[in-house]
Amino acid sequence: MDLCRLDATEIARLVRHRDLSAREVVTTHLERIERINPTVNAIVTLDAESALAAAAVADERLARGAEPGPLHGLPIAFKDTHLTSGMRTTYGSPLLADFVPDEDELLVQRIESAGAIRIGKTNVPEFAAGSHTFNPVFGATRNPYDLGRSAGGSSGGAAAALTAGLQPLADGSDMGGSLRNPASFCNVVGLRTTPGRVPLHPATDAWGSLTVAGPMGRTVADAALLLSVMAGPDPRCPLSLDAPGDSFRLPPAGDLRGLRVAWAPDLGGRVPVERDVRDVLAEQASVFAELGCHVEEDCPDLDGADDVFRTLRAQAFAQTLGPHLDASRQAVRPSIVRNIEEGRALTGADLARAAAERTRIHLAAVRFFERYDVLLAPVAQVVPFPVEWEYPQVVDGQPQHTYIDWMRSAYLLSVLAAPALSVPAGFTPAGLPVGLQIVGPPRAERAVLTVGAAYEAATGHGRRRPRAVAGGLTVQPPV
Repeated sequence: MDLCRLDATEIARLVRHRDLSAREVVTTHLERIERINPTVNAIVTLDAESALAAAAVADERLARGAEPGPLHGLPIAFKDTHLTSGMRTTYGSPLLADFVPDEDELLVQRIESAGAIRIGKTNVPEFAAGSHTFNPVFGATRNPYDLGRSAGGSSGGAAAALTAGLQPLADGSDMGGSLRNPASFCNVVGLRTTPGRVPLHPATDAWGSLTVAGPMGRTVADAALLLSVMAGPDPRCPLSLDAPGDSFRLPPAGDLRGLRVAWAPDLGGRVPVERDVRDVLAEQASVFAELGCHVEEDCPDLDGADDVFRTLRAQAFAQTLGPHLDASRQAVRPSIVRNIEEGRALTGADLARAAAERTRIHLAAVRFFERYDVLLAPVAQVVPFPVEWEYPQVVDGQPQHTYIDWMRSAYLLSVLAAPALSVPAGFTPAGLPVGLQIVGPPRAERAVLTVGAAYEAATGHGRRRPRAVAGGLTVQPPV
């Protein structure tokens, strides 16, 4: 039994029934991290001693008859943008390379309270900007399917750690694709949640609804398990939703017969999509038809969504990162400097226009989801690109002028404030993963997860792992 290949739900069951100890689980993952992480660079801070001590305490509590939490004994490295008390949180920036918070972020508290054992932190782009994980503090994270390629971002370290078997679950966050793109690039599952589903505290802007937190896993059921402890209301978070977290634990994959499915292979002609991605995804709509769904090619009205996203993103950058720019301009990546300055140049009229246009788009999406239960779309417009690139400068013959242009298939849908699940959808002839995006109406996480689980069961794409990683050897590209 390769423990590091088991689903998180299965590991949790074995530990709960005392067929495995937390110490065995943590020790086995630490050994794998020691072998493989130097090549992949997914986990950038590691505290093995504290993790083993916490595992021993977890085993002792279980032996005394304490009721185990749903994540009892599962090791996890948190995204390096989430505050962890006593463990550095660098945001991938030299300005914060030695920053050690004195408090845990709310989602960290919830995950650890559910029994998970902190082992370290996962790599991110500088200030989580963009969907390629590289920074001047720790360098680049490499894709376990091809070490010469990007793992995506900003939750790239988390996704690479999952597919390499370094941890069974991962937390992430998503503004314009930061959960979904790395999930697609690394053949794992990532869920962008409805704003307020996973409360964010502390937060610079408690009313902000563009950035959300969500779960990642190797299966839909694993992502649902993690969501069940991340979700739930908190009075400090004005957008938080009332549904308790445990309502999202996933039942077996349901019967999809009669499901109304919209298929938008290029978001209604709004985004260029690389041929290899198109070829893989072209077969996926037929999977839903074979499951008994009614599939039509259609797309919600996303006109104006590009301007809305870029305006709100620039405002957020100015608000949260402006002080770092003022402290040391030279220590901030030039492209991020431009984003901050774009935010500072916004007027009240600009923000009012973006708010009004987002409202119009939201209402159009509500009408769209009265006709359809889910929307299917590409997660990423490209396959994982060379790790040396900052971003792909051309997609299907169309120039991409900034480091977020190529992410439109993810960030246009961020504007809808709806749950969007990235689920493995297959591989290119070169062995590179491609993800499918399953989007539902706002607050419909459970429905989206159920659809994702049925698709996952019908295809099995997520079970394919890099061969060398699956054997516990040095990571190398698949052949």
